[in-house]
Amino acid sequence: MTIRVLVADDHAAIRAGLSMILDGAEDIEVIAEAEDGAAAVRKATALRPDLVLMDVRMPDVDGIEATRRLVAARVCPVLVLTTFDMDSYVYGALRAGAAGFLLKSVDARRLIESVRIVAAGDAVIEPSVTRRLISAFAAAEAKAAVRNPGLDQLTDRETDVLVCVGEGLSNQQIARKLGIGEATVKTHVSRVLTKLDLRSRVQAAVLAQEAGLVG
Repeated sequence: MTIRVLVADDHAAIRAGLSMILDGAEDIEVIAEAEDGAAAVRKATALRPDLVLMDVRMPDVDGIEATRRLVAARVCPVLVLTTFDMDSYVYGALRAGAAGFLLKSVDARRLIESVRIVAAGDAVIEPSVTRRLISAFAAAEAKAAVRNPGLDQLTDRETDVLVCVGEGLSNQQIARKLGIGEATVKTHVSRVLTKLDLRSRVQAAVLAQEAGLVG
């Protein structure tokens, strides 16, 4: 199956470079480009790509607001790619519901693999920011996570899946661990996010940790 990607960046040369890298993968096709967040939302809503590769700093509507709109409307997952390793961008992107956060210094192989991972329903976080992200983001969300009434609404199997997400396991790894199909895992993850009123897998992982579900 071909992964259909929309690339959003306000620099034409960067858009072209990213598109060339992604189009070089046999299973990825760049179906459109956008020069700002508003165009990204408009084109993604019309074309329904499997993923948007989103820059943060763009004129008018920035990447974080565009991500929020796309995720809220359940248009498609968003993988944020930015030059700036700043906490405000990281937290803003993930609170907006981004499924991943990478720096533009990422090499071509990891970029392609990250697109595949996010398109498959998993999450990707830049290694250099993971540790401080989890500690700071979790601390800010801790009280809300522990009080989340949706935890009581989860079935036993959904709780098992949430624990696995909190452990950082991919859908494939969860399927092997629980002895269920990968498609079933995706269904459970979707239901968990809905019941807990969360926008992304990363937020679910933080909640699982702060609620004491992950040791």
